[in-house]
Amino acid sequence: MKRSDALDGIVGPLEADILRVMWATGDAMTPRDVLTQLNARRDAPLAYTTVMTVMARLAEKDILRRTPLGRGYVYEPVVHDAAEIAVRGVMRDFGDAAVAHFVSEARADPKLRRRLQGLLRED
Repeated sequence: MKRSDALDGIVGPLEADILRVMWATGDAMTPRDVLTQLNARRDAPLAYTTVMTVMARLAEKDILRRTPLGRGYVYEPVVHDAAEIAVRGVMRDFGDAAVAHFVSEARADPKLRRRLQGLLRED
């Protein structure tokens, strides 16, 4: 059975695998770099074009940044964890209503309210 983690349900399984590789490396990577790491731990190897397409889609979702390099691209994460991806999705889908509900929840929870106030003071 597959290990469950915070990325489940936020992005697809291959997107999650790609992000785990990129977050673990911490550097900008080409699709070939990612493919090599993914295939090292898979029974059935992935095709280069599959990884390249998924990385391009992650860039379209503003999860990865894509920069030209020679005839191809190098990618680097724009987001740092599953929570950031989830928040971006909620904000994209629900906008001001999501913010209003979050503030309402923070008002009802003194600990969350103090944490939010502290985060707002950091700016």
